Amino acid sequence: MHEPFRDPDVPIPDRIQDLTRRLTLEEKLALLHQYQAPVDRLGVGPFRTGTEALHGLAWLGPATVFPQAVGLAATWDPELVRRVGEATSDEVLAFHHKDPAGAGRNVWAPVVNPLRDPRWGRNEEGYSEDPWLTGLMATAYARGLRGSDPTVLKTAPTLKHFLGYNNETDRCVTSSNLPPRVLHEYELPAYRPALESGAAVAVMPSYNLVNGRPAHLSPLIERALRAWAPDEILVVSDAYAPGNLTGLQRYHDTLPEAYAHAVRAGLDSFTQDDDRGAATIGHLREAVTRGLLAEADVDRAVRHALSIRFRLGEFDPATPYDDITEEVVNRPEHQALAREAARRSFVLLSNDGLLPLGPVTRIAVIGQLGDTLMEDWYSGTLPYAVTARAGLAERCETVFCEAMDRITLTAETGPVTADPAGGPLSVAAAPPGQAGAFDLFDWGGGAYALRAAATGRFVSADDGVLVNDQPGPNGWEVRQTFRLEDRPRGAIALRHISTGCYVGAGDDRVLRLVDDADQALWLTMEVVRSGAEQAAELAATADVAVVVVGDHPLVNGRETEDRTSLALAPAQDAVVAAVHAANPRTVMVISSGYPLTWTSADPPAVLWSAHGGQEYGHALAEVLFGEADPEGRLTQTWYRSAQELPDLLDYDIITADATYLYFRGTPLHPFGHGLSYTSFDFADLRVSLADDVVTAEVTVTNTGPREGVEVVQFYTHQQRSRVKQPLRRLRGFEKVRLAPGESRTVRLALPVRELAFWDVTRGRFVVESAPHQLMVGRSATDLRLSARFEVAGETIPPRSGPLVAVDHDEYDAVAFVDAAREDGEAVRSEAEGAWIVFRDVDLTGAASCVLHAGSTEGGVVTLHLGDPLYGPALATCPVPRTDRYAFRAIEAPLAHADGVHDLYVVFENDGITLTRLELDGAAPAGGLGGGA
Repeated sequence: MHEPFRDPDVPIPDRIQDLTRRLTLEEKLALLHQYQAPVDRLGVGPFRTGTEALHGLAWLGPATVFPQAVGLAATWDPELVRRVGEATSDEVLAFHHKDPAGAGRNVWAPVVNPLRDPRWGRNEEGYSEDPWLTGLMATAYARGLRGSDPTVLKTAPTLKHFLGYNNETDRCVTSSNLPPRVLHEYELPAYRPALESGAAVAVMPSYNLVNGRPAHLSPLIERALRAWAPDEILVVSDAYAPGNLTGLQRYHDTLPEAYAHAVRAGLDSFTQDDDRGAATIGHLREAVTRGLLAEADVDRAVRHALSIRFRLGEFDPATPYDDITEEVVNRPEHQALAREAARRSFVLLSNDGLLPLGPVTRIAVIGQLGDTLMEDWYSGTLPYAVTARAGLAERCETVFCEAMDRITLTAETGPVTADPAGGPLSVAAAPPGQAGAFDLFDWGGGAYALRAAATGRFVSADDGVLVNDQPGPNGWEVRQTFRLEDRPRGAIALRHISTGCYVGAGDDRVLRLVDDADQALWLTMEVVRSGAEQAAELAATADVAVVVVGDHPLVNGRETEDRTSLALAPAQDAVVAAVHAANPRTVMVISSGYPLTWTSADPPAVLWSAHGGQEYGHALAEVLFGEADPEGRLTQTWYRSAQELPDLLDYDIITADATYLYFRGTPLHPFGHGLSYTSFDFADLRVSLADDVVTAEVTVTNTGPREGVEVVQFYTHQQRSRVKQPLRRLRGFEKVRLAPGESRTVRLALPVRELAFWDVTRGRFVVESAPHQLMVGRSATDLRLSARFEVAGETIPPRSGPLVAVDHDEYDAVAFVDAAREDGEAVRSEAEGAWIVFRDVDLTGAASCVLHAGSTEGGVVTLHLGDPLYGPALATCPVPRTDRYAFRAIEAPLAHADGVHDLYVVFENDGITLTRLELDGAAPAGGLGGGA
């Protein structure tokens, strides 16, 4: 019997329709869970969404490990990033062909959240604080993942995490305030390119709420994401997020209601209850039975789910990728690519001429990260590890020390000792010898790990008992880290970070976790060997000292945990200072997934990379010895202190002057920064505008003695505007490799439409008539040349007619909230005297106003001209008590105020929600309002 859904010559939409009509309702519902059930009667097999592949295949065993995503972006090389994605997809396919159930072809990568705040615990997963650069790198990686065949996908890349997600702190219950301009100019542009180009074919919403509504229920899934994509896209939930809709978020009362809403909003696959789909299917079945969900809604979600499977070639006789076998995993070509990616991601932050290294006889490699490589939560399992020590040892004599303090801990009744077999820690009655010594690892933020000197294993909590049997901090719940809390008379108490419990001792003298701080064991900590002193002694014996410092990807910032500081761990900071004092020829090598600060004076050279994967040590050696120019450039601002950042939950980068776009301070290292071993000159900038394209040309010359790489960066700034404009915005770049004395002309072609910003008065993008400055240079602040050009665009007219509350110009002490569960937004006052302002409102002829507002407690709203405190009052509007989503039309007369004015809406009480304001008698608005 001919089955059109199996015929590759039939258009995919028709194949999907054919298969869908053959399915029963129950079979269709079973396709809406992460673990899609087989339909044996039709020969349709099982399918699972979700294989982690952020910078190489993860969680399934040894596979090639590339640099973290933020490190890949630091290469400023989209083609290299694409090749890494392609290699990763090869290895995904190899694992899939070996174990189809264990390795699915829907990959959950890349992460496209702009890196707004470096304190975010998942900073290393993203690419950049710039949305355009983020979109560019995400598209490149996704294009590699999807494969080169124009019709058949190798894997199905999924963009994470939509939307407004940069905090782990209370991530399931916090709401990200996204004013319309931040939404349209900063957040959405990061997602659009990969979807619009077809490189990504799926999206995962985020755990948080956005403007009061769970991201999994966002109307923007349909309004934006699916509108951009040329084909169907699959929307998969984050793990256990559907259950939050009635749990932590309490957005709906019952799961059938919540799940029905999710499907209507555009969710197609529920990642809930692991591989146990029965409960989810039952809730969806009940939703259909109760009329909350139409079968047409189910069919639409099924169409999205099946679309990916058809495009992966599941129902075709063969695909172009059937011959990929496990031989590709960690093959020599992938090892070479991992080395290349690591080498090209290194960023030279500062250098007084020490680098590149000349002939050396002896190098001291020092630091907690000097002879180890770290795996983050989304890393693959390292097939091998070339550490800094190992990479440099291939070049010359190398000496090494970890440079951490060795300590003893002593209670009133005796010293703490480690079981040589890895068992429980206990308080000994006699001097312990080696069993009583521990190495203290400082990972910053007050987080420490203890390694027993006798066993080389780390102290962990196992069922409430402290044991020493772990290779290091690991796992979803890291159980190997502690805080040291001060107690009287110089004593300390250990507090287990994961559980919040204290370390005490039972009658059997075994160390256990206790809930009560009063039961905590008071300990005296004695340093028996100083890590800083040991490091200084070793450094003094070497020609060059290389101090490798940084973070542990699972400690002091990771998924579920944000950082409070950007400071390098104090003990590591002290080691840098001690080594530099002992050996002026010191290089500080930073390996971290986020920007750091330090207090010690800069050593002669500072080099940064993200955690660089299996070939890190080889790549580091090539850069240090000058076999490769440091090509990397920063994709984030490195601030001098976390004090320069706004509140972690403040997503309004425009108002907060956040990211390189708006930051007015002097950073430690700016966005785009990175030095070369040679020097470059910029000359002859030429800018022209024709046929709605701004064209810029600049001549770049290598003026130094050796070949080098420069990243030529173009920025623009709009010099006059109705609104606050970015101080600079990256518009393009080109990476050039030049021989000594060689020159090259670098060009930028910028369509004028890309100079648009979101006009809140009319709810659309607009290019204003205004002068602009085009700047070119080496970073966002090292701009060597500039030229002015004029753009003939629009002049935004005064506002008139209805004023949508979320489309205000500025605000104080208001939150953006949902106006209804399904759609619409409003503002709610969070303090007495909160306000929003609509600038340039034409009040000519306006005699009265109508506010659409509500409050569970009631209140008063007043309208003022020119100033929220001292401006003349135009109207006073009492707001009655209402239900949460009930809004009353409140009419009030307006004092006479013809002409164009700034109109302040002042909330005299907190808890008042406003959706819109209508001015009766005023001229109708010239465009559409409304924040999406």
